[in-house]
Amino acid sequence: MECKKSANLNRCNCSYDPCSRKGMCCDCLHYHLKNKQLPACCFPDDVETTWDRSFQTFIETYS
Repeated sequence: MECKKSANLNRCNCSYDPCSRKGMCCDCLHYHLKNKQLPACCFPDDVETTWDRSFQTFIETYS
């Protein structure tokens, strides 16, 4: 399977500029799940910019 990094970058709302995983969704998801978090794309922009990507924040945001 070919990575669609350039297309993914158009949709990526991650505000952490030095992130080496931007546009590589598989790597991003794996990294965040390993750290008991969700990636930026799971949050609206105003919540994402807090960089609190915990499951608890996700639940609070969408409940």
